[in-house]
Amino acid sequence: MRARRSDAGVEVPRAAWAFGRWQHGQLIPDPTHLYVKDGFRPGWLYDLVYTARGPRVTGFGLAALRDSISFFRYAERDTAGFANPLAESIQHAYIFGISQSGRLVHHFIYAGFNADESGRIIFDGALSHVPGSGKGMFNYRFRMTTCYGTYHEGNLSGSEFFPLAPAPQTDPVSGQSGDTLARARAQGCVPKIIFTQSSTEYWSRAASLLHTDVEGTRDITLPDNVRVYLVSSAQHLGGGPHTRGNCQQPRNVLDDRTPILRAMLVALDRWVSGRAEPPASRYPRIADGTLVDLDTWCRSFPKIPGVGLPGGYYRPCRLDFGPRFRSEGIADIIPPRMGEPFRTLIPAVDADGNDRAGIRLPDVVVPLGTYTGWNLRTAASGPEGILTRLDGMYLPFATTKQHRVAQNDPRPSVRERYPTRQVYLARITDAALELYHEGFLLPEDVVAILTTASQRDFWED
Repeated sequence: MRARRSDAGVEVPRAAWAFGRWQHGQLIPDPTHLYVKDGFRPGWLYDLVYTARGPRVTGFGLAALRDSISFFRYAERDTAGFANPLAESIQHAYIFGISQSGRLVHHFIYAGFNADESGRIIFDGALSHVPGSGKGMFNYRFRMTTCYGTYHEGNLSGSEFFPLAPAPQTDPVSGQSGDTLARARAQGCVPKIIFTQSSTEYWSRAASLLHTDVEGTRDITLPDNVRVYLVSSAQHLGGGPHTRGNCQQPRNVLDDRTPILRAMLVALDRWVSGRAEPPASRYPRIADGTLVDLDTWCRSFPKIPGVGLPGGYYRPCRLDFGPRFRSEGIADIIPPRMGEPFRTLIPAVDADGNDRAGIRLPDVVVPLGTYTGWNLRTAASGPEGILTRLDGMYLPFATTKQHRVAQNDPRPSVRERYPTRQVYLARITDAALELYHEGFLLPEDVVAILTTASQRDFWED
């Protein structure tokens, strides 16, 4: 066990743990449970290496997905003679996934499943939301397909592996060359793909590797069939309650999933059907200084009293599971050997601490506080001060200058920014309409955003 992955491991004595479960005051032997006599320390990492048996076959899921969609798109009848209820009625097929299923979307295409056994395309369009740069551990013996790496947890899962980007590139460390769309290109079955990321994916899921080289030195050129968007200052799970959970600061409330995903699904449909191109990709870039390292970011983030800053973020390592892992899906080295990490970068911020690049929703363009894609652990959830897994935070501005000065907050107060309700509503209306005209909001979501904004009251004493 260890507090951090970089720490030396402390062996838990064999007499202090067992394969079993504690039930009714006694230890019941059970090979599917783990018992630790002294209990688990919150937030600590535990490594257990054991010989397993009976691996489940998970790779068939990709084939089942491919074959079922192929049947509905192209077949008249199934092998038993039953008619296809959708025969000759499907014009296009789309696949859409969020987080784990978003990684499945990317992996499905990477693994060559977007062509059926007759070489016909399965999905014409794909929308992958908050996948980071990860794919899945499908068709690997004893792997857990839902596991994924973050700065503190799961970083030996192998969810981030080369190739990482949907364009040709080379890893100078391993000498490998690759492209996550290579198989689909060879099959002539490349779909139109939209990747949408929150700010959390850059801090905790290595999202920058989707559009930079693996050394983090330059932006890569994305192919015409790919769009990548950062939803600025959003957190992985979307807007949630303004509570702390296991975090030092209250979590992010920015409502991004509803308006952005609705607009992106419509944009994908228009793109595939040939009615309209989607907006140009909008994400942070090395070339314009909006994608930076931690030292640069720390110099820009405002010094807000009581708010600690991260000491690091997720940089997935090149992992060595042994010689049979890539070819046969069999791991011979457990835990894997940790090689040199890929170099990832994070979004640059403005004077308020909000992301500068990406799709900036009206609440970020006309802010009432600082929204982030990162948060830090409390001492109780240990180790204190380390990045939480997928949480962001929301730090409201003071209402008045008097309150701001009393709190020693460098960020201008709400009333300093917007002297009246009318000024605030005019500015947020302009921001919402601009996003609508750019194709990032639907009309009904503009109305919803402005309705919510009109109910905010910071101008009554």
